[in-house]
Amino acid sequence: MSQEETEGERLAELAKRRGYFFGASGAYGGAAGFYTFGPQGASLKSNVEDAWRERFTVQEGNFEVEAPTIMPEPVFEASGHLDGFDDMLVECPQCGESHRADHLIEDETGIEEAETLPIPEVEDLIEEHEIQCPACGAHLAGEPVDDFNLMFETNIGPGSSTPGYLRPETAQGIFVEFPRIKEYARNSLPFGVTQIGRAYRNEISPRKSIVRTREFTQAELEQFVDPERDEPDLESVKDVEVTLYPATEQEQDDGGYVETTVGAAVEEGIVGDAWVGYFLGVAQEWYERIGVDMDRFRFRQHLPGERAHYAADCWDAESEVDGDWIEIAGFAYRGDYDLSKHDEYGDDEFTIFRQFDEPKEVEEAVVEPDMSVLGPEFGGAAGDVKAALEDLAERDPSAFEGDVVEVEVDGETHEVDADVANFRIEERTVSGEHITPHVIEPSFGVDRTVYTLLAHAYERDEVDGEARSFLSLSPEVAPTDVGVFPLVSNVERLVERAEGIVDDLRTAGFSVVYDDSGSIGRRYRRQDEVGTPFCVTVDRDGLEGDGPDTVTIRERDTARQVRVPVSDLVDELRAVESGDRPFDDLVDAYELVAPGADG
Repeated sequence: MSQEETEGERLAELAKRRGYFFGASGAYGGAAGFYTFGPQGASLKSNVEDAWRERFTVQEGNFEVEAPTIMPEPVFEASGHLDGFDDMLVECPQCGESHRADHLIEDETGIEEAETLPIPEVEDLIEEHEIQCPACGAHLAGEPVDDFNLMFETNIGPGSSTPGYLRPETAQGIFVEFPRIKEYARNSLPFGVTQIGRAYRNEISPRKSIVRTREFTQAELEQFVDPERDEPDLESVKDVEVTLYPATEQEQDDGGYVETTVGAAVEEGIVGDAWVGYFLGVAQEWYERIGVDMDRFRFRQHLPGERAHYAADCWDAESEVDGDWIEIAGFAYRGDYDLSKHDEYGDDEFTIFRQFDEPKEVEEAVVEPDMSVLGPEFGGAAGDVKAALEDLAERDPSAFEGDVVEVEVDGETHEVDADVANFRIEERTVSGEHITPHVIEPSFGVDRTVYTLLAHAYERDEVDGEARSFLSLSPEVAPTDVGVFPLVSNVERLVERAEGIVDDLRTAGFSVVYDDSGSIGRRYRRQDEVGTPFCVTVDRDGLEGDGPDTVTIRERDTARQVRVPVSDLVDELRAVESGDRPFDDLVDAYELVAPGADG
């Protein structure tokens, strides 16, 4: 690695050479913001998704759904994405390249989170700091900064009669199906719904390889709760240690991190909601389990101007790569915003019936309009007038105290005689009420997690006096579980035994690669560099002794090898791969192969 090579450049080179990820459609010049995951990357990504599913779906007892990636326009009108899903764009007057204005400011100044600034201030900063176009060097001072909607638009069916959009997040696919999913939950809160899938954002300036792309994978959980009754199992994570970067610290010149526990953070109000605190604790343990370097990890609270309008509180999980902090997950308390909006715009019920402990006597406003009068007077609008009277009675019973009641239908005011409206107050016994659940959303970027794991797993050392680089990936997410080699490829007995071991391991559920090309040392280095945790080698010593046949198991990180009976191989590999048995136990139980056998 050259002195000037950054961590990101090193990672991009390794990813392309070893089949983790690379720019898509290279034969046609490529398309910025789109990446193909190669054999290693697709496997690593799939393993990350499986690990997330196991923790956030299976262990939490949640439902999983898979919704379409294209949805009709009214969905995004209700969600607010049509009007408010924008980034700041500035276009170069010389070369015509478009750039994200807040990113230019962050790159050229010491200002962080420039996306929270108003557009006039962003334009002033561009002029003040004499910011230039990264593509051609032209000055951008005086150029307008505009809002740019990030959604990809399409048409559903022939022609343009049914506009739709590629979803910018997986969450809306869960929210719009809430009326059906709540039935599967037997209309009982709390319950969670997860989804892992692709999302699309027409980024102005994609950058940092798979960190900011136009197509990516999200793993999201929408936790639906009764805010007055439901509490998380905070006790299970209260002692989890976390590094927090609250908004109050970010706003101070000498502000710093708060090292604390989840329980203390919630108790002291640093994290304002117990549900958010619970998921921070769960996420902290999960990220550590799959191999994120906790010395390069933090939870950062959104600043007031950065937080979405519907979010009461929001924290990002961030990882450090190449000196920059990358958002890899968000944890938001979304309140009842989403379900209330879809209830308003949609044609279904987005509420849950909450049973009272005991029935209650309540007063209820009732209207029973005389349709024999409304029909002739209002014609085709009579039904709408009736509905407007019913809605008004629920909202404002005092409106019926006069001789005439006014209602508005399609922007037009109509007057109805009070006796025709037939308004009255009735007492009745009710056993419960309909409430709109609140939502807590942990949302994980799968691609960014993969990028983080690769960056944090990269190590360099020496083995037998030779420099090597390797990926110290957790066995849970490593693309391949085991590499199997015959020591030499021209001895039929060794090759047949190695091929038989490959079949046995695959039957047992291991992901296995077979390699008989080149020296054994070179084969070990190849597997080290792609992060394979264990290698099994078949040699003459293991097949020519008086006892049972043996092979060697080599651990990636330390390059230690032990000789194990073939009959014990599957069980021992399963134990060390799952973490049930440390490799040190194998060293104590079996023969340690002498240094130098690494080739």
